[in-house]
Amino acid sequence: MNDSSEKQSGLSVLDRPNSYIGKTVPRPNLGRLMQGRGQYVSDMVLPRMAHVVFLRSPYAHARILKIDATEAKAMPGVIAVVTGAELAKVITPWVGVLSHLKGLKSAPQHAIATDRACWQGEAVAAIVATGRALAEDAAELVSVDYEELVPVTDMRTALDPETPVIHPELGDNLAFERNLDAGAVDQAFKDSDEVVEAKFVFGRHTGVTLEPRAVLADWNSGEERLTVYLGTQAPHMVQNIAAMHLGLDEAQVRVVCKDVGGSFGIKVHIYADEMATLALSKLLRRPVKFVADRVESFNTDIHARDHVCKARIGVSKNGTINAFEIDDVTGIGPYSMYPRTSAIEANQVINLVGGPYTTQNYRARTRVVFQNKNVTCQYRGVGHPIACSITEGLVDLAAQRIGMDPIEIRRRNLIRDDAYPCGSPSGLKFEALSHHASLDKLIAMMNYDALRAEQAELRKRGIYRGIGIASFIEVTNPSAAFYGVGGARISSQDGVAVRLDATGRVICQTSITEQGQGSESLTAQIVGSVLGVSMGRVRVILGDTDNTPYGGGTWASRGAGIGGEAALQAAKVLRKNILDVAAAILQAKPHDLDIIDNAVVDVQGGQQRIELHELARVVYFRPDTLPPGFQPELMATRHFVPREYPFAFTNGIQASWLEVDTQAGFIKLLKHWVVEDCGTIINPQLVDEQIRGGVVQGLGAALYEHCIYDERGQLTNANMADYLVPMSGEMPDIDVGHIVSPTLDGELGAKGAGEAGTAAAAAAVTNAVNDALSPFNVTVTEIPLTPRVILTALGRI
Repeated sequence: MNDSSEKQSGLSVLDRPNSYIGKTVPRPNLGRLMQGRGQYVSDMVLPRMAHVVFLRSPYAHARILKIDATEAKAMPGVIAVVTGAELAKVITPWVGVLSHLKGLKSAPQHAIATDRACWQGEAVAAIVATGRALAEDAAELVSVDYEELVPVTDMRTALDPETPVIHPELGDNLAFERNLDAGAVDQAFKDSDEVVEAKFVFGRHTGVTLEPRAVLADWNSGEERLTVYLGTQAPHMVQNIAAMHLGLDEAQVRVVCKDVGGSFGIKVHIYADEMATLALSKLLRRPVKFVADRVESFNTDIHARDHVCKARIGVSKNGTINAFEIDDVTGIGPYSMYPRTSAIEANQVINLVGGPYTTQNYRARTRVVFQNKNVTCQYRGVGHPIACSITEGLVDLAAQRIGMDPIEIRRRNLIRDDAYPCGSPSGLKFEALSHHASLDKLIAMMNYDALRAEQAELRKRGIYRGIGIASFIEVTNPSAAFYGVGGARISSQDGVAVRLDATGRVICQTSITEQGQGSESLTAQIVGSVLGVSMGRVRVILGDTDNTPYGGGTWASRGAGIGGEAALQAAKVLRKNILDVAAAILQAKPHDLDIIDNAVVDVQGGQQRIELHELARVVYFRPDTLPPGFQPELMATRHFVPREYPFAFTNGIQASWLEVDTQAGFIKLLKHWVVEDCGTIINPQLVDEQIRGGVVQGLGAALYEHCIYDERGQLTNANMADYLVPMSGEMPDIDVGHIVSPTLDGELGAKGAGEAGTAAAAAAVTNAVNDALSPFNVTVTEIPLTPRVILTALGRI
């Protein structure tokens, strides 16, 4: 507490009278959105705006021999048909690598393919017209001659000598490999009473955002400036990359992010078709708009989670876990995604396996391979669901092998709550976690013993229900250790500027963005609490590189922990400045004053002395009445980046209660529980709904979602009829509880919560299914858990 009046009152800024911290309050943008007043990129229309449609390869791997656009160019309303080679004169290619991921390699990727198409759906030409429908009609008249090449579709054979190399200049199809060997793994397995092995298979899937990707680029040749309207999570990152590859200074690029209909990590990347749209605007010197349709979304939005992992665990009869070992392979498509790369997910899997447990004996290998499918990259959870499913699946199998209850084996091996700070064998540093407190709370919430009794009675009647438990850790509040250290210009800091305007209202400009998770609300709650101003008098501006401080944006559950801390510190400075002005006006001492309910009051007694709108009137219009030499400053800017720890880890535990129809293979979700520790909770409802939303996405991965490719590299279910997503009628009630262990790397104490639900949901469900099927002596380690998978395991098909 640096503010003198805080010292006088003995109150933290988080405990001030009428604080909004820890309270559920309506989102500031709720009324506007509920009235249909949201503004999305697809809503926007600019003068002379053209529409672009991309002609996409029908082949997973093919050489482009000839493109004939004569008929298309002759159509009325068609402005241009542009090939990859033509656009390459305007925009340079990119390579998705990071220097700290040693050995990571990728071929240069162009905005539009120049000589080869490397996955079904890669753009080979752009058709620009005065209307979207007209451009689509013209695209049908563009003739492309292809030479179909042999596709690489099976990641398990991508490194075999007889498999074609997608990019011969790279030498092989291995994009990245990491090996880790910590402790005495061989001896630990030798000393174990039981060694349990399993092969885990994870189905490739994607984010399916409510609003597809959309971009509107407007090159103003008079100003020589590009304005990009884009639903993105990281406006300043896009600004930098657009400038770099279009040959512009960053000051020549403005990125504006208005309302966004869901992101989940899907919209934090640089997509080739979006970069092509920017280049087309510059080439044609007019606004150009691209809106992906749903088929394009399935074929070009990043995919994730395509892993096969062989793993084993060593355990003693007393339940002590002695060692973990994994051998993971993942297919990422033909390129490493830019600029965050497609190796982060696999790297995270290695980092996170075994994370909640005490054993220091751990060996891991991951191989990231190229294939002729759509590119993969970071999606909500980024490796957490895979690592959690492997870890918790092994722990349950070990418990089953030695005849121990799944709760008890966790109780004996989870890191103690009083053991922090400590580290993991993969090098992670943990500040303060609460595995045991979370476990105890979960047992109480779900009434574990009663459920076990009910399960036993139902089995006598041929009803097979299961309980699945999954502990997890979650990476939040990433520092420069995530991307900056690897050379990517992705800011790890966030900034907030706060000012008191001439009417006594507060304007807050923040570098974090809003995709529906509540960034606007949490910022207003923090600023309003510190300043003693009602939330209705706080306006938050975000998503505009011309009007917000430089920052990283919203990803990796960092909005509250980093952006919120910056808002807290900026508001504290502004509060001090306001009290200095008030003291000058009132001929008082700043530490004798406070701000409550939009007015300056006496600390002792709370008597109102001057309202903020009157104070602002004096500062802005009658500064001549202030003491000589006194210069009021009613604006403050602060940035924040974590420094003590590379990441602020959160933790928690989930449980699933479900029923398996052993005749039909269907799974009915009955109840789901989550206990999560995200540090200081700013808005309980927002946190709980973020967790529930994450759980639902995790349940989708566990039961339904799967991008299914055939042997020719064709995505066979690129539509909402065949790609299944979780629906409300299929979802169980999700109870959420909390343990609070604030991070000390910042005064706010907040960690992230946006990915906690996704992290362990699939693991909990899979363990519950195996628990339900335990009377049949079968184990399932493949998701999604479709009826085919269940019935195959039971030997019924």
